[in-house]
Amino acid sequence: MKKFKRHRDYGFFDQDIRLSKLSKLGDPLVKLNEYIDFELFRSLLEDKLTRTIKGKGGRPPYDYVLLFKILILQRYYNLSDDQIEYQINDRMSFMRFLDLSIADDIPDSKTIWKFREQLIDLGIILDLFQLFNDRLESIGLIGHQGKIVDASFVEVPRQRNNRDENEQIKQGQVPENFTENPDKMAQKDTDARWTKKNNVSYYGYKNHVKADATSKIIVKYEVTDASVHDSQVLGVLLEDQDEGQVIYADSAYTGEKQEEAIEEKKMVNLVCKKGHKNKPLTELEVSFNREKSRVRSRIEHIFGFMENSMNGMYFYNIGKKRIEGVIGLMNLTYNMFRKIQLLSVFRG
Repeated sequence: MKKFKRHRDYGFFDQDIRLSKLSKLGDPLVKLNEYIDFELFRSLLEDKLTRTIKGKGGRPPYDYVLLFKILILQRYYNLSDDQIEYQINDRMSFMRFLDLSIADDIPDSKTIWKFREQLIDLGIILDLFQLFNDRLESIGLIGHQGKIVDASFVEVPRQRNNRDENEQIKQGQVPENFTENPDKMAQKDTDARWTKKNNVSYYGYKNHVKADATSKIIVKYEVTDASVHDSQVLGVLLEDQDEGQVIYADSAYTGEKQEEAIEEKKMVNLVCKKGHKNKPLTELEVSFNREKSRVRSRIEHIFGFMENSMNGMYFYNIGKKRIEGVIGLMNLTYNMFRKIQLLSVFRG
């Protein structure tokens, strides 16, 4: 049996060899750094955030772009704050992506949590999302030849409430025994809701997205609780700039109000038709639906990437405000990797 020789002394050359091997094995973070200019976000972050230094001689705050890159890293791998802190310390690929060395001070989980809370409280995440989309627009990656809309469940931990508590929450009320105990209240999500689809129960929220039909880039999103029907958000997703474009969606988006919303924006309606018990679809309508679905189904690739490459859409954050922030970061992270995919094809 062959014995491997162990080297007791190693240096930067050995580290470079290991990192080079990681690149050859397909480290996705190498392309993320190569294709995404994170300095794009610096001005917005520095303009909107207020630095707070407690007393003279205190530890200086971490670089905002560094912290933002950690949030993107966190969303791509769907890691908790404690997990992302550990992985940054443990994984060479993470340190390389963040341009950190073994000697650098690494933000802890509390710092990461506080930074994300600041972004959420100030409503900056939507601004970051739009800023990146403006860049994608400027380089011609958003085609404006059609839009696709759909929604996906974002699940959160199921609450262990009694029947009376659940009924009060459904009515938009907060149970009194929650407010009496701050520690208990901090662990209770009174915004999430139950729903059922195809006989499967879900608890949490929905990520409603509108994607560019050509590039599969998310151009707008809206977050609701899971009980809100997909079609109810259509009017919010459609914008004046969609005028003249084709809209694709599954049959869940049919109905008088939905048709009015599409007509109001002067879009071409290619939403799949829905059959009814007493009025099934004709063979021609079924054929048309099949053709429409060739484009409509492209949006499923978005949610498939989130489920598989981004390790799912199950979050432990509590409350709609925080979930909106995390979903916004998830959608932004997806768009970054979609940009990489598109430009890799062009370069290839």
